[in-house]
Amino acid sequence: MFRGQRMFALLGVAAAMLTLTATFALAQDPSTPPMPQTYSGSELFKTYCAACHGTSAHGDGPLAANMKKPPPDLTQFAATNGGVFPAALVAQIIDGRQPITGHGGPDMPVWGDAFKASRLGSSEESIKARIQALVEFLEHIQERRAQ
Repeated sequence: MFRGQRMFALLGVAAAMLTLTATFALAQDPSTPPMPQTYSGSELFKTYCAACHGTSAHGDGPLAANMKKPPPDLTQFAATNGGVFPAALVAQIIDGRQPITGHGGPDMPVWGDAFKASRLGSSEESIKARIQALVEFLEHIQERRAQ
C-alpha cells in the first residue's frame, strides 16, 4: 500500500511539473499573444483618486481642504454636459500628458506618466487600460438629473 501511495504521489508531481513546463514554454513563446490585463476602475479610483476626490467622488477627499482649488465633483460630468458623459475628454483629463486648456491643473497629477512608472506595467497598452477602467467607473457613477 505504501508503495502505491508513493507512486501516485510521484505521478502527481510529474503531472504538475509538465503543466508548469508547458505554461512556462507558452509564456516564453513570442508568437503567443500576451493575456490582456484587466483593471478594476473602482479599485484604481480608491487608490489614485479618492484622497482628493473622496470615496464617493464628490470632491470631498481628506486632502481636498488643503488644495488651492477644490477638486471637482466627478459625478456631475454628464449633468453638466447635457446628460452625455464625455468619455474621451475625461480620458484626456486623467491621462494629463496632453494638457487641455481649462482642465486639470498643477494640483492634478499626470496619471499617464504616473502609470508609466507604476509596477503594474508601463506599456502604453497597460496605461490606456487603466485610464479606460477609470473612465468606465466614472461613467457608471454619474448622477443623472431628472428631465
